[in-house]
Amino acid sequence: MNQINSAEEIRETPLFEALSERYLSYALSTIMSRSLPDVRDGLKPVHRRLLFAMRQLKLDPETGFKKCARVVGDVIGKYHPHGDASVYDALVRLAQEFAQRYPLVDGQGNFGNIDGDNAAAMRYTESRMTAVAKALLEGIEENAVDFRETYDGEEEEPLVLPARFPNLLANGATGIAVGMATNIPPHNVNELCDALSHLVKFPNVRFEKLIDLIPGPDFPTGGILVETRENILEAYKTGRGGVRLRARWEEEKLAHGQYQIVVTEIPYQIQKSRLIEKIADLLNARKLPMLNDIRDESAEDIRIVLEPKNRTVDPEFLMEHLFRQTDFEIRFGLNMNVLDIYNTPRVMDLREVLQAFLDHRHDVLIRQTKHRLEKIKNRLEVLGGLLAAYLNLDEVISIIREYDDAKKRLIISFKLTEIQADAILNMRLRQLRKLEQVQIKNENKELTVEKKSLDELLKNEKKRWKTITYEIANIKKQFGQKTDLGKRRTSIEDAPTGIVVPLEAMIEKEPVTLIYSEKGWVRSIKGHLNDTSGLKFKDGDRLQFAIKAETIDKLIVFATNGRFYTIGVDRLPGGRGNGEPIRLLADLPNDSDIVEAFIFKGDRKILVASDGGRGFIIDESDVIGQTKNGKQVLNLRPNQEAHGLCFIDEGHTHVAVIGTQRKLLIFPLEDLPEMSRGSGVILQKYSQGQLSAMKTLNIKEGLSWITAAGIRTEKNIQKWIGKRAQAGQLPFKGFPKSCRFN
Repeated sequence: MNQINSAEEIRETPLFEALSERYLSYALSTIMSRSLPDVRDGLKPVHRRLLFAMRQLKLDPETGFKKCARVVGDVIGKYHPHGDASVYDALVRLAQEFAQRYPLVDGQGNFGNIDGDNAAAMRYTESRMTAVAKALLEGIEENAVDFRETYDGEEEEPLVLPARFPNLLANGATGIAVGMATNIPPHNVNELCDALSHLVKFPNVRFEKLIDLIPGPDFPTGGILVETRENILEAYKTGRGGVRLRARWEEEKLAHGQYQIVVTEIPYQIQKSRLIEKIADLLNARKLPMLNDIRDESAEDIRIVLEPKNRTVDPEFLMEHLFRQTDFEIRFGLNMNVLDIYNTPRVMDLREVLQAFLDHRHDVLIRQTKHRLEKIKNRLEVLGGLLAAYLNLDEVISIIREYDDAKKRLIISFKLTEIQADAILNMRLRQLRKLEQVQIKNENKELTVEKKSLDELLKNEKKRWKTITYEIANIKKQFGQKTDLGKRRTSIEDAPTGIVVPLEAMIEKEPVTLIYSEKGWVRSIKGHLNDTSGLKFKDGDRLQFAIKAETIDKLIVFATNGRFYTIGVDRLPGGRGNGEPIRLLADLPNDSDIVEAFIFKGDRKILVASDGGRGFIIDESDVIGQTKNGKQVLNLRPNQEAHGLCFIDEGHTHVAVIGTQRKLLIFPLEDLPEMSRGSGVILQKYSQGQLSAMKTLNIKEGLSWITAAGIRTEKNIQKWIGKRAQAGQLPFKGFPKSCRFN
C-alpha cells in the first residue's frame, strides 16, 4: 500500500468537480467499452474479444468444438476482466439463431430458446466460430488492423476486426449507455451487398435508391414489416425512427365450417411463453371477446393456435384486434448511434454507415497489400541470393570449405546482403538439385509479377475499389439470397389501411337493462327487465328511467348545458350495489343535470330545444362525442338551459310546442333548419314563461297525448296550425295542466 510522504501529494478539490470528473470517466467507459458498437465491424468489445479468443484457440468452422468454459476463461483471463456470467451470456446470444440474423458462434448443446429459457451452464455447452465470424477475422494476421495491449499488458488485442462481412447492419445491435442508447435492426446481407456495390459506383447516391436496394430490416424471427415507405425512408435518412412488425399467421379450415388461426412467426425479441401468458390473462379478463382459446403447439417451429369464439368471427378483425392489444405487433425503434472511426459516439444515417464500412475495408486492403508487399520483398531478397549461389555454385562451395568467415566472403564476392548470405549458408545439400533451382526461378518469377500487381494496386484507387467490389460479390455469393441463411425472412407489405374493427366485435354482446335514478346514479343489470319494482336505491332516491340495451350499445346523455355525452354500455358498473354517479363516467358539471338519455341508433333525426324556445334539427350521428367532455351541440343564451329533445319519426310533417303560459302551436317541420351545432331558431314566442314540451306528428293522424285515462288523439287541429315563432292558442279542453304530451 502506497503511503503519502508529503503534504504536496494531497490535492484539495471541490466535491462537485471530483464527482463530475469520475462520473464522466465512468460514462465514457460505459459508452466506448461496453454499450455502443463500432461502426466498422459492428461489435462491442466483449463480442470482439470473444471472437478473437476463439481464433486464438483455433475454433474455426472446420475444426471441432471446445467447451464454452474454456473460451470464457480465456476471455476473462486475457482480455475482458469481468464476471464470467456476463461474458457467457454474450457468447450465448451470438449463437442464438432467433437473436442473431447471421450467428457468429456455432453452438453445441442447450443455448436457450425463444420461450426465454436460459442456456445450460458453460461447462456443458460447446462452441466454435461460424463462417460469418471467420469472415470478420479474415486478414487479422496480415497487419490489417491496429492492436493494443490488454488490461494487464501481457497480451495484445485488436482495436477493431478487419470485417470482410458488413456485420453492423447485418446483425444489428442493441445497447444502453449513460445518457444514450443504440438500437439497430438486422438486415439482409444480399441487399446490403447490392447497396454497398452501388455506393462504390455512386458515392452520392440518393436515399430513395438506397431504400430500393434495402427496403427494410430483415429479422431472424421473420414476421411481416408493415410500415410506409415514407417512414422507413425518413428513419434511414435521420438515423432515428421506427418500424412496425407483425406476426405471420394463416387461416386453417376445419370441419363444419369452423376454422382456427395459426401463428407461425412472432416479432423479434418477443418471448413466446410470455406472449401467450399475456394473451391468456386478457382472455381471463374478458378483454378479447372474439377469441375463445389459445394453444401452443410449437415443436421445432413456432405454431401458436388461436381458436375464435365462433365461426362467424372474421379472422381479419380478430387478428387486427390482437395486433392492437398484444405483442403480436410491436414497434421496433431505430437509433443508429455508433462509435465512429475516431471512437466518438454519434447517430449516423444509412449512407454514412455503409460508407464507413467501405472506408474501413479500403484501409484494410491498403494495409494488407503493404503487408504482403513487405513479405514478397523479403522473399525476393532471399530468392535473389539463392539464384546467385546456383549460378556460382562451385565458387560458393569453395568459399564455404576454405574460409572460416564464409558469410563475410560471400557478401564481398557476390555483393549479397546479410539475409541472402544467411540463406545460402542455411541451405541444405538436397536443395542443390536442378529441380530445386527451377522451382526457385518459377517462384521468383511469380512473386515478381505479384509485386508488380500489388504496386499498381497501391497506386491506383480505382483498382482498389474494384477489388473491394469483388470482395463484396464474394460475400453475397457466400451468404446471399441463394443460400438458406441468406434468404429474406421478414416480408415487407403495405402498411394497413386502418381496418375498422366494429364495436360489436370488440365487446361481448349481452342484453342489459340500464337503471338511472333521480339522484344521478347509473348501473347495468344483466338481462332485459320488465318489472323494476324490486330494484333498491339509496335512501331518498328512486328510479327515474330504465332502458333496455345491449353491451355493444352506446348510451347518449343530453344535459342542460347543451352537451351530448357518449358512454359505452360495457363501461357502466354492474348491477350489484347502487352503481356509480354518472358524473364519474362523463365530465358533467355540478350545475348541469340530465335532460334525456337514449341508446344510439345512428340513423335518426333529433329536434333539440332550449327552455327559451329556440331549437333546430340534428342528425343523430352528429351528437356522438369522443371524449368524456362530451360534444357541445346546443348553444345557450344567458340564463337558459337545454330543455328537451324528441325524435322525428318517419312520416312526421309537423311539430307541436307548448309553453308554460299554456299556449299550443303547431307548424311544419320544414320551417326548422338542420344544423350540427348552434342556438337554432325561435320555435314559439313567449311574453312570459318558457318552453314546456314539444313533439312531432303527422298532420293527417292528428295530435296525441297521454292522460290519466289513456292516450287521447285530436284530429281537428287546424285551429292551432300556424307559423313558426307565433305565440299559439290555448290547447284543447282536457289537455293536461302539466302542459306535457306524455
